[in-house]
Amino acid sequence: MILVLGHVTARPEHFDAVLKLSQQHVARSRAEPGCIAHAVHRDTENPLRLVFVEKWSDMAALQLHFRVPASREFGKALATLASEPPGLEIHEAAEVRPAG
Repeated sequence: MILVLGHVTARPEHFDAVLKLSQQHVARSRAEPGCIAHAVHRDTENPLRLVFVEKWSDMAALQLHFRVPASREFGKALATLASEPPGLEIHEAAEVRPAG
């Protein structure tokens, strides 16, 4: 499984636009092949910062997601509305169940 953690901090005057674009992106991404989960959350310590948490079945599915024109357009739009460059981390993970 591939985990993706992303974030963007909006300029105050563009927060509503960033949130709307982000929610649209999440809804669109959830329908893509290999998407297990995709969500956006508001940071409780910085209300202008949105955090993305994604789970993908494998790297091939994530790479396909990155090639979707709407995903590229989303990234470009975020960059123009953000107060700093958006961040992205990609991790390969295996689910571990707690003993008990």
